[in-house]
Order: sequence, then C-alpha cells, then structure tokens
Amino acid sequence: MINIKINSVPLEVEEGTTILEAAKKGDTPIPTLCHHPALDSFGACRLCVVEIHYGKRVKIVTSCNYEVWDGLEVFTDTDRVRKSRAMTLELLLARCPDVRMIKDLAREYGVKQGRFSEESDNCILCGLCVRICKERMGVGAADFVGRGVDMKIDTPYSRGSDACLACGACVTVCPTGAIDLEKRFSRNEPVPLKSVFNAGMSTKPVIATPFPQAVPNIPVIDSANCVYLRTGGCRTCETFCEAKAIDYDQKDETVEVDVGTIIAATGFDLYNPEEKPEYGYGKYPEVITGLEFERLVSASGPTGGKILINGKEPRKVVFIQCVGSREEGGKREYCSRVCCMYTAKHAHLVKERLKDAEISIFYTDLRAFGKGYEEFVNRVKDEGTTYRRRELNEPIEVTKKKGKLTVTAKGHPALEADMVILATAVVPREDSLELARKLNISLSPDGFFLEAHPKLKPVETLTGGIFLAGCAQGPKDIPDTVSQASGAASRAISILSKDTIMMEAITAAVNEAKCRGCGLCVEICPFNAIELKEINRLGYTVKVASVNEALCKGCGSCSAACLSQAVQQKGFTDTQILEAIRGIV
Repeated sequence: MINIKINSVPLEVEEGTTILEAAKKGDTPIPTLCHHPALDSFGACRLCVVEIHYGKRVKIVTSCNYEVWDGLEVFTDTDRVRKSRAMTLELLLARCPDVRMIKDLAREYGVKQGRFSEESDNCILCGLCVRICKERMGVGAADFVGRGVDMKIDTPYSRGSDACLACGACVTVCPTGAIDLEKRFSRNEPVPLKSVFNAGMSTKPVIATPFPQAVPNIPVIDSANCVYLRTGGCRTCETFCEAKAIDYDQKDETVEVDVGTIIAATGFDLYNPEEKPEYGYGKYPEVITGLEFERLVSASGPTGGKILINGKEPRKVVFIQCVGSREEGGKREYCSRVCCMYTAKHAHLVKERLKDAEISIFYTDLRAFGKGYEEFVNRVKDEGTTYRRRELNEPIEVTKKKGKLTVTAKGHPALEADMVILATAVVPREDSLELARKLNISLSPDGFFLEAHPKLKPVETLTGGIFLAGCAQGPKDIPDTVSQASGAASRAISILSKDTIMMEAITAAVNEAKCRGCGLCVEICPFNAIELKEINRLGYTVKVASVNEALCKGCGSCSAACLSQAVQQKGFTDTQILEAIRGIV
C-alpha cells in the first residue's frame, strides 16, 4: 500500500492506482469527460488536471492516467487548476454550446460566455466511442476522419455500417449524448431489450436482476444478446465487477432430483387482446392492459409510479372488463374472477393520484364475492367512478380521431378517453398440455389442470402424489390461491412424513407364463407403471411385463388391452368376476 495526500488529507491506496481513482476513493470530485473505467485513460479532455507537489517542484498533470507514488501530495482545486479547467471549458463550450453537462461545468467554473466563435456540434472528439467499439467490441465500425477543424468521428464514406452490431456501447460511453445510433453509425436496426417484469414498457440491459424480489437476487446475463457470447468481444461487465463473480463459461444444465410428491403451481398467462382488433390494443399506444397499468402505478415501474401516457397525465380514463373471457360458445366461457376487483383497485388508484380524472368502467356482471369486496366497490363508486353495464358479448369498439380515443358501446353514449385499460382474461399457460403429458394428469375442457374431484379432492389429481395449487387449476384471486397452496402443501407433507403409505388393493399383476412380451400394455398404461424386464424361461432369455405397484392405479387399461390375458387386476380377475356372477344367479 502507498501513502499519499489529497488536499492535505492522508490516504492509503494500492500501488498502480491513478490520481483520479484515488480521489474517488477519498470522495474528492474531479471533473472529467474522457474517462471510462472500461478503457485505459490518456487525458484527452484535459478537465481532470490536478496540481502535484514533490519536494520543491510543482506540476500540472492529468489525473486520469497519472499513477501515484509514496509521499505524493495532490491538490485538486488550486487557482492554477481552476484556470486550466476554465480555459478548457471555454473551448468546449464554443464547440458544443448546447450540451447541458458542459454548460453546467462552465457555470461552476465561472465561464459565462466564450471568447471564441461558437460551432454547432455535440461531439468533443474524446474518442471513447471509437475506442469502446474497437478495443472492447472488436468491431471498429467508426473512427476519426478528416484533419484539423474538419476532424470528426464517422463510418467509412459517411454511410451506415453493416459491421456495426447496434449494441449501443458507443452511446453508453459518450459523455455528451452526441451519438444517435439509428441515424449515425449502423445499418442494423437497434432492438431494445424489453423488460418482461415491466410488461415490456421499459428496457433492460443485457446483464440485470430479473426483478427486485428475485430469488436468488443476483444479476443474470442474457446469453442470446450478450456481445461476448455472440462475438467474443466486450467483457466490460467483468471489468466493473469488484467481486470477480462473472463466469462466462456457466451453461444451462438439467438436474435430476428424486422427489416424493409434486405440486403443479405453474400460474397462468394473460389473453392477448390483439386477437380482438376492435379494442385497438397494439394499434393505439393509449390502450393498455391491466397488467401494464399495474406496472405503471408501481413505484418500481417505468414511470416511478406516475400515471403517464405519451408523457402526459390522462384526464379521461375508461376501463373495459371481460376482454377475452365469458365468451358464449367460445373457448373461454368461464369468468376470470379477478378482473372486477383489480379494475376497482385501478380506478381507486387513478382517483387517488389524479383528483380531477373522469373514470368509467364497462362491465358485464359485477362479481365482488370476497370478504370486504362489495364494500370496496361501493367505495370506488362513491369516489366518482361510473359503472356502465353492457350485455354479455355486446361489442365495444375503440377508435381514434384527431388524436383522441373514442369508446363506443351499444346503449351508451360515445366516450372520449385519454387512456383505455383492458381487463384481459386469465388463460392457461401455453405449455400446459406439454406438462400435463409429462405428469400424466388431465386437463379440463377450458385447458387448466383437472382436479380429482371439485369438492372432495380440490387439490389432488388422478395421479397419486401430484397436487395442484393456484391458477394452474383455474382462475382465482390471492386468498383462494393461498388457501389452495396451503392445502396442497399439507397433502404433500402427509405423504412425505410417512415411512410407508397405503396403496389401493386392486392393482395389475402379470402372469409371466402367459406374457408374450409384446409391450402393448407398456404403451397403453397412462401412469407409466409397466415396463418390460428380462427373465429366464426354460433356458432362454425372454421379455415379460412387470408392474410397479406404487405407480399402478388399477384403472384396468392393461387388462383390457392384453391379447394373452396375461395381465389381470388383483382381486378383480375374470375368474373372480364370473364366480361372483354365478353366485348371484
């Protein structure tokens, strides 16, 4: 370690540290426009100059690339330093009179009006964009061109470059915001990464924490868009990570785990309202879904909790319920159950934050069935929200004329709206059928997982040891989801807590002497309880069926399918049934 002084304050730093890095460690601000931690510094902007004292000698140096040594004294705000920075800022201000950062720094150092003729440029020729593209990304799509006063940063022949990845690294490092990626460097269209957590209303970097409450709460790399994993360049995040935690060699892996029970709690998807073009979703930016509005009013959302559409606060807000659900003769005749109450909550939030807003809700039937729900709906009505009933499947159309949305419904006057919020249906997850096949469980006609019995076994499936919780089984709100999850956990524990479990007496059994090993029973068993095994029969190795009684549910499919009548159900064989019939007759 090395002992130095910055503005007469002792500081201990590592050998090889630059003055700028040491000052940052000591919370001493030094202005700079050309320094970036991902690149080696060379003092291009000259703003970071400081005064160093060693012995009787005094010297002005650039702090971003000057390494400290033991006993060095640094002064960051002397008259000589301020005059040097003021001159630099006067020159920069003449070149870039409209850059806010330069104007703020100039004001701080007393530079009000430059003595030089002004140009109209935002680029200070620091070269950070050129260096990050060449040194880090390994592309070099742009470089310095021209000489003297005509020098600028551009692509060959001043045309959009095919080599440019449109990764945005140059935009990130540019201190003055001079780069417009779409207009300046690339022929490739930049594709911003949408934040799934914010319902696509904001962007996210390639490396980020999925959402604030993620478990584990650590950043992950989007491997499909990472420049290093695509081209071998960049690795900038590795430079910034002080814990040295970046590992580019990690791969996705499949882990096999032995389990005793399974709880299917896979959640739900939301209906895509673009399938109903009459609502204008995807066509008009002022038409959003309830989930998007939920993120809009959240303090961690894209607007910090402010209700804004196109940058303005809406004054007329219309909610439309039953979008995609309760369709007579359609795929989704069921009620999504949660829409009435979350729409009432959203209306309350609009009224709370926008006092003068006019709010209307188009509903089919108002279903406020939970504890305190009806009282909350009445409160929302008392706050000034207007509920407008429409008949089941009565069409509603959202159109736009002269920049204003108009909501038209049969039996109601046409309403102008600044924002329209759609309460979309809760629908089964897209991969529900695939998972149902893997777990050997059934789906109900609406596509959700089917319980064993709607009243007596609401959390169980027809496959023993597999339970259901939440909207995987059907639409439900939070209290019902919590109750069902608790029930599913209790049923799972009741199995796991026992050393032995009771099985059904009627299970399939194989008469190996009759079995031909055709494998038909293996194919037809819905519970994967049968497999073929090899045995020795009269000195020959043959295959016969074998039943895993722990998996067998005694459904009888194998018995009905067996061509040799080699598979029978214990206690329910053909002989026993015939004897029972003979006794009755």
